[in-house]
Amino acid sequence: MKNAASDPVNHPGHYTFGEFEVIDVLEDWFPADPLLWQVGKYIARAGRKGAALQDLEKAAWYLRRRIDKEKSLKKIK
Repeated sequence: MKNAASDPVNHPGHYTFGEFEVIDVLEDWFPADPLLWQVGKYIARAGRKGAALQDLEKAAWYLRRRIDKEKSLKKIK
């Protein structure tokens, strides 16, 4: 979806910049994983909505949380 006319509520420009809208990709790739959903969201918008560094740090925070969750699940088994 090219950013023809940005709708800040339904189709914000920082998520509609490529061929596919970010939400469609996230629903397809991570339908049941909210932490990876957030990682993808923040990576996709890095530098398109405010400071790239902040978005990348948020992505890293969610990714670290997901990694820690995976490690804790392996300990349980």
